[in-house]
Amino acid sequence: MGMKSLRGDVRSEIARTPGMLQVILLMAGSCLPVMAAVLIAPVLPRIQAHYADLPNVQVLVPVMLTIPALILGLMAPFAGALVDRLGRKHLLLAGLLLYGVAGTAPLWLGELHAIIASRALVGLAEAAVMTCCTTLVGDYWDGSRRERLLTLQTIFSSLAATAFFFIGGSLGEMGWRMPFWLYAVGFVLWLPSMWLLWEPMRVQSATDALESSKEPFPLALVTTICAMTLLAAVAFYLVPVHLGFLLDGMGERSPQRIGQAMGISSVAVVLGAATYSPLSRLGVARQLSLAFGLLGAGSLWLAQAGSDSGDYASVVAAASLGSLGGGMVIPTLVNWMMRSVSFAQRGRGTGAFMASFFIGQFICPLVVLGLGAVSGGGLLGAINTMGWGLGVIALVALLTFGVLRFAQAPAALVEK
Repeated sequence: MGMKSLRGDVRSEIARTPGMLQVILLMAGSCLPVMAAVLIAPVLPRIQAHYADLPNVQVLVPVMLTIPALILGLMAPFAGALVDRLGRKHLLLAGLLLYGVAGTAPLWLGELHAIIASRALVGLAEAAVMTCCTTLVGDYWDGSRRERLLTLQTIFSSLAATAFFFIGGSLGEMGWRMPFWLYAVGFVLWLPSMWLLWEPMRVQSATDALESSKEPFPLALVTTICAMTLLAAVAFYLVPVHLGFLLDGMGERSPQRIGQAMGISSVAVVLGAATYSPLSRLGVARQLSLAFGLLGAGSLWLAQAGSDSGDYASVVAAASLGSLGGGMVIPTLVNWMMRSVSFAQRGRGTGAFMASFFIGQFICPLVVLGLGAVSGGGLLGAINTMGWGLGVIALVALLTFGVLRFAQAPAALVEK
């Protein structure tokens, strides 16, 4: 039986062609970190009320939501290195099992600190699952097909987020613990992943192997991409983490209504991601500038809409505008990263991207708390300050990448 090349010097251990089943599995696996980030967001006010007597509960509850992102961010570079050294499939399977065990643990845990610890283990599982799924997309497909699938990854995750917001809000009406049952999906995905995924192998000559081992890692370019990703993630998770608290402060306390608002805004993420291909002719420079501009405009509008004179519909519309920019920025950054690293570096590149994105998710509530204290305006003041900051980033992105560029990698920075 012949060997089928998947991307130049990348071949499967057996002659297999990836198809729709592999697409579905890898997209589903990519949704697990999204579920961890948004599923319980509509019930955060109820969790905070349940543990109201604990000191610093107003910090601990948002951290409970985002600590998986911190652990994912810290561990993703190590997961990426393990992926490059040990392979993709076994690490993915271990991550799925851990996700199911740790994700459902809050169903029977009573202490908030114990729940936070279980959420940290969810982050460890996510580091393995997300890094492996994204790396396998890069391994199984190449060129425009890979770019379409990486964009589909964002679209699929955003559609899942929309469903999770509604589901989490609806289940939250029956009690704040109920949404945690859905984390059992890690067990559901394990068996088909064992059967339908395979380990890609690199087939190369001894000379090629020697040259590959000496291939320099594009540290400066990867660092630039990661810095932009960190900023984008902080802005992107403003809505999932804080929209519930903003609506709660306006008197809209129903988890279902909060979940609906979050779900509607996440539809805009899908629309934003869908613009990647038609807007790719603009190049990375203008795509990033446009995305950060929309994120900034959405934040400024959200701060205004969330004031005492605002209403539910205005808040949802403002959150949706920012989410449109969020949907645009993610596929732009992940495709930029994938184009910038070789097969031998892809695990590390993916790990660095994931680290930046999910650390940004974790620090989002901390950034908002800090900005709220500095501005003196609380949550609304923080959102307003962030909006102006994102506008500056949009302008700097356009000037830096579109005009001055970076001398060390000008072609990559404006690649279409």
